[in-house]
Amino acid sequence: MAEQFWTKIEAGIAELVIENPPVNAMDSIGWRRFSQEIDRLNADDAVRVIVIRAEGKGFCAGVDIKELQKFPGRITEVNAGNWETFRAIHRGLKPVIAAAHGYILGGGIGICGSCDIVLCSPDATFGVPEVDRGALGAGAHLQRLFPLQKVRQMYFTGEPIDAMEAYRLGAVERVVPREELREAAMTLAGKIAAKSSIMIRLAKEALNGVEDGDLEKKYRWEQGFTAQAYLTNESQEARDAFVEKRDADFQSKKS
Repeated sequence: MAEQFWTKIEAGIAELVIENPPVNAMDSIGWRRFSQEIDRLNADDAVRVIVIRAEGKGFCAGVDIKELQKFPGRITEVNAGNWETFRAIHRGLKPVIAAAHGYILGGGIGICGSCDIVLCSPDATFGVPEVDRGALGAGAHLQRLFPLQKVRQMYFTGEPIDAMEAYRLGAVERVVPREELREAAMTLAGKIAAKSSIMIRLAKEALNGVEDGDLEKKYRWEQGFTAQAYLTNESQEARDAFVEKRDADFQSKKS
């Protein structure tokens, strides 16, 4: 099975790149391996900063809905891989910068919302279409990026917002032309990598400690509702409709 991402380490910076065409969605195995790679980079003394970016049309479309439509029981493994990925980014004691472009959906929101700093290109769109896919999740991480009522509007409607709105709301540090995005992220990472690694590790641990609430606990709470949703006929209909590229018919699928 082909890997769904790759890593390059140079000058103290680990560049972790999602590359899984056509939409950079990862399956249950991909998410689990992605989390393990982040843990490995956090444990590597040669790494001082991690940059997560992607190749292709967009940053990350989240989980592989086609896998879950065919094997609904894998939702627990997907949930575990997502949780471990976001935990590894957020709780790992090395700074993580997201350089995001195009669509940033579902699990892509979870990645960005777990990161310490987010840069994006003008074509970036942030969204959580979960309710239209028969699932839940990423609300905790969305709320780490955006104000509460904006989160609820995005969550209930499934409608994305663009890069400049995300910048206006303080979710991203900079909006950078697409062709300059990688360079901007690597330059920022280089500035951090030049600092004392001990001080940066302590700084991240301290900042995590003064955040409001427990991000991982809040996400675990959400995941319980995702599992509950997957027990309903309407969740299955939402996934079937998405894969079959048709409108969902919830009236005939009442649970």
